[in-house]
Amino acid sequence: MIDKLKKSVSKIKRAERSRFKLKKSGSRLRLVFNKSNKYLSCQIIDDLQGVTLAYATTSEKTFAGESKKNKDAAKVLGKLIAERGSQKGVKQVMLDRSGMIFHGRIAAFAEGAREAGLEF
Repeated sequence: MIDKLKKSVSKIKRAERSRFKLKKSGSRLRLVFNKSNKYLSCQIIDDLQGVTLAYATTSEKTFAGESKKNKDAAKVLGKLIAERGSQKGVKQVMLDRSGMIFHGRIAAFAEGAREAGLEF
């Protein structure tokens, strides 16, 4: 029980630390990646105006019949959010990984977004 609590507290601290650094620079848009038990989701947020510019999730019809939570889905999701961002004129973003360690699905997501043209 204590280990589980320690793990969640560490994740919250990582998230706060990384968000503070992202908001301190503030000049670029924020690409937020999130995992749930069933789906993956991401959005591009402009913190200065307080608006979401683009949003994508694996619960969309685009992912029908495919796995919605593995590395392949994360890579496709990265390409999809990069496409939607480029339609809004977004080229540079900062990745907000929400306290998660950069490996596995997050790394695959970032790789897909970079391949599709986002810079971070």
